[in-house]
Amino acid sequence: MQKPPYIHRDLSWLSFNYRVLQEAKDPLVPLFERLKFLAIYSSNLDEYFRVRVANLKNLIKAGKKMRKRFDFEPQEILEQVLSTVNAQQEEFSKIFEEQIVPELENYGIHLSRYKDLSASQIEFIENYFRENLLPYVQPVVLIEDKIKPFLNNGSLYLVVEIENKEKSKFKPDMAVVKIPSDFKNRFLKLPTLEKNKNFVIILDDVIRHCQKYIFPGYKIIDSYSIKLTRDAELYIEDEFTGDLIQKIKKSLDKRNVGPASRLVFDREMSKDLLKYLLSVFDLGPYDLLPEGRYHNNFDFFKFPDFGIEGLHDGPIKPLDIPELMDGEIFKKIKEKDHLVHVPYHSYEPVIQFFEQAAEDPKVTHIKIIQYRVAKKSRIMNALMRAAQNGKQVTSFIEVKARFDEEANLEWGEKLEQAGVQVYYSIPGLKVHSKMAVVRRVEDGLGALYGYYSTGNFHEGTAKLYSDIGIFTAREEIVNEGMRIFSYLETQHEPSKDFEHLAVGRFKLKEKLIEYVKQEIKNAKAGKHASIILKMNSLQDQEMINLLYDANNAGVKIQLIVRGICCLIPGIKGFSENIECLSIIDRFLEHARIFIFHNDGDEKIFISSADWMVRNLHHRIETVVPVLQEDLRKIIKDVINIQIYDNVKARIIHNKKNNNYRKTNSELSIRSQMETYYYFRRMLDEHNYELA
Repeated sequence: MQKPPYIHRDLSWLSFNYRVLQEAKDPLVPLFERLKFLAIYSSNLDEYFRVRVANLKNLIKAGKKMRKRFDFEPQEILEQVLSTVNAQQEEFSKIFEEQIVPELENYGIHLSRYKDLSASQIEFIENYFRENLLPYVQPVVLIEDKIKPFLNNGSLYLVVEIENKEKSKFKPDMAVVKIPSDFKNRFLKLPTLEKNKNFVIILDDVIRHCQKYIFPGYKIIDSYSIKLTRDAELYIEDEFTGDLIQKIKKSLDKRNVGPASRLVFDREMSKDLLKYLLSVFDLGPYDLLPEGRYHNNFDFFKFPDFGIEGLHDGPIKPLDIPELMDGEIFKKIKEKDHLVHVPYHSYEPVIQFFEQAAEDPKVTHIKIIQYRVAKKSRIMNALMRAAQNGKQVTSFIEVKARFDEEANLEWGEKLEQAGVQVYYSIPGLKVHSKMAVVRRVEDGLGALYGYYSTGNFHEGTAKLYSDIGIFTAREEIVNEGMRIFSYLETQHEPSKDFEHLAVGRFKLKEKLIEYVKQEIKNAKAGKHASIILKMNSLQDQEMINLLYDANNAGVKIQLIVRGICCLIPGIKGFSENIECLSIIDRFLEHARIFIFHNDGDEKIFISSADWMVRNLHHRIETVVPVLQEDLRKIIKDVINIQIYDNVKARIIHNKKNNNYRKTNSELSIRSQMETYYYFRRMLDEHNYELA
């Protein structure tokens, strides 16, 4: 029997990141948005090496006995990863050098190399170096087996070949010079007298030009940029004994001194110099990743635009939800459920939910799960104000949210100081649910109001991520929400199953399996059967095999998966009837939506959970039914808009080529813009009815 087709998650992720790179070379994308996508690609890849590649290397070190537990060979996957990334990095360099730089010049923005500078510009950068950079430049001469400088994680360095002018018969010495881009802007604007021309130089090249001041008495032969990234995993041997939070704090201190996960180097570097660096820093061939002249390309987020108009995406003003903006949000939620779809809708109703609760004398309790929040957060400020106003405020903080651990610990301390009851991470488990519940006394009785979302309580990402949230006062939903909080606060298992919500670790996966099997049963009975799934990642092999079974039973399956998709569509006998799209555009698609036809009585859900092993087995997640008919229609309309996208949708297929989806329609459908217009039309109709 043929083994079900399955692509390893780390290879699938690289395919996703290539879709990001595709946006950088799309001439229809505004120039500075293309630079932004180069930055996103680079930032994504940094995290990938610090987490996923570091994990592969650890698996290789684990030995044969441990590797027998896996259905893949880590070294084979690592070799495929490095080969794929090398090819992508070459394309990255071509996009930047052959497309972005010339187009910048068309708009009068010139990226200068130090060899191209005028006399006045040279004087300017030399003065800038002496006054602003020299205190941060700390050169270290390399002596193999004697002096091995510690390279900070993610910092930029120049490896400089130097020769003592008085001892030229000896081979060159090597030195490392830190590029202080963590203290100074990476891009330096240069003075010019030329009209309609702007000049900018990258900090790396300022240092290159001024090396003579760093190494007086030496001849500079050449220099190349390098960067080391380090394993970002928090290695906590035992989460179940002792103080977990203290263990996390100690591990955070060690994160930036962890083992190397890659050395990024200029591909123009000589083999001899590269071999020398491998020896100095105790690295192996799998630790190497060639790039172009410049690294840390996520700094392109800060590239100066010189105020030139038309080089960014046009502004999209988030739409108000008038019903929720009149200062009586609890009254309106009591009347009916409400949907908020950011960034098309304003996030203000979510903020108002907490701010009004903080001041409302009838509110007695506020409960919230904090996974990632903004550095400056009105929501967190409202929670602290509510506690100071005498309300019982509870925040569950997931400290193990990768790369937000420190920020969450800081918020936890602030909340505790304000009187909020704070609960932290549960050993062996992540809490990833996005929900809050407010209790209010009405007519002498307690009334509950809930907000369930696919995204975090984060005012910043609400402007960039596409997420759906629902306000509800339905007793069956909010009561079960309170049971989740009871578990988080006491860690006592719920006394009975969740009937309406599907909750991670409490039969969430079993319910999803049940819904898929029902479609299979209906298809075999000759009934119409279909499944639509929108998520960030699809990786759980049991669920993928079940979707293959559904395919073979005749269930129509449509997938919209932004990132990892380990299911391979288009393979006869497994997935020939499964369609899968991935949409990459100006907003990050983050919403999870599941629709099961159910013989015409559709089941529609929003979810915090992707279909990954970690979400379905090792996290507290919530899958929330959408019960109100007008909201069900909205979600189906939004999904249909995405299914017909023929501008930004890519086809996920067994050919793995990320082709843009084309349709027979002469009308261009860019789903994110069409979704905005869809909600704007709804708002216009609402205002017309009021008038």
